[in-house]
Amino acid sequence: MIRVALCGMGYWGRNLFRVLSSNPGIELAAVVDPKPELADKLRQSHPQIVVHADASAVMADPTIDAVVIATPVSSHYDLARAALDARKHVMVEKPMCASSAEASDLVARAEAYGLTLMVDHTFLFHPAVLKLADLVHSGALGHVSYFDSQRINLGLFQPDVNVLWDLAPHDLSILDFLFGIEPVDVEATGYCHVNQGSPDISYLTLHYPNSMVAHLNLSWMSPVKLRRVAIGGSEQMVVWDDLNRDEPLKIYDSGITFHSKQERDLILPNYRIGSVSSPRLATSEPLVDVIEHFRQSITKQVTCKTDGRLGLRVVRTLERAQAALDLSLRRVRGFMPVSINAVAAE
Repeated sequence: MIRVALCGMGYWGRNLFRVLSSNPGIELAAVVDPKPELADKLRQSHPQIVVHADASAVMADPTIDAVVIATPVSSHYDLARAALDARKHVMVEKPMCASSAEASDLVARAEAYGLTLMVDHTFLFHPAVLKLADLVHSGALGHVSYFDSQRINLGLFQPDVNVLWDLAPHDLSILDFLFGIEPVDVEATGYCHVNQGSPDISYLTLHYPNSMVAHLNLSWMSPVKLRRVAIGGSEQMVVWDDLNRDEPLKIYDSGITFHSKQERDLILPNYRIGSVSSPRLATSEPLVDVIEHFRQSITKQVTCKTDGRLGLRVVRTLERAQAALDLSLRRVRGFMPVSINAVAAE
């Protein structure tokens, strides 16, 4: 039985609390959260769980084997570093850290201590993403030319990160999982409609060495919620609509056949329009699989597939995108953006 402490009981922390409590191989032994009303409520509903206002007691408790961190991004590094130095396994919410320097340090500590450092990139356990990986890795799609994502909704505005750092980690982790390469160039633009210096809309274009391009549309300002990914291959194309409960994944036997370079100026491409299929996907909850994977990683039953090195690659790309976004904002708005960890103005 692995004894776990959960740091943070916000929106995602409450989901982690539920799933950690239901895993038969895990004992949720402690919760860290400064809100006194939460402590009173947990003591009544879960008297077996110790509640702390800060994490120092958890780090000093030798009976705690692992720490799960679901706090603001600015606190991820300090909490994860303290837990690793206390020889505890760590799972941290995305993005892993606020900088690649912080992420690199955590990776080095975890490897030196022989500990699991896992990042909660939940979508990599989603049945649709696992099917996309099968299609890409088996060659069923052929050569992939583009990855197009819409991840937009009305809110939730985050107090300590902008829309880029809040939403892009989902798609960046999926891209890393599917293709295993980092972009050679990153372009980004965005706009600040609510808080100066904190973009609430951002558009990313990522160029890859295999002639693939990825475009991410990220927004907290949309009247409708969309979670849609389209991937175009030379053999097949696929669309994943995460809000379509009946047929979330559709595979199109469609494509374009190009002629030789000498013929392209005279002959139009051939368009192939074939059948459409929608494979049946598993109905498991991804977060349940995340927590079980964390447990199995700790017990050495599996190799962690969302480890600190993947988290580092995602943060490294986020930094490149932020730098491009800063340049764009200076050109368009004529001001220097504040850091991603600045608290939004009231």
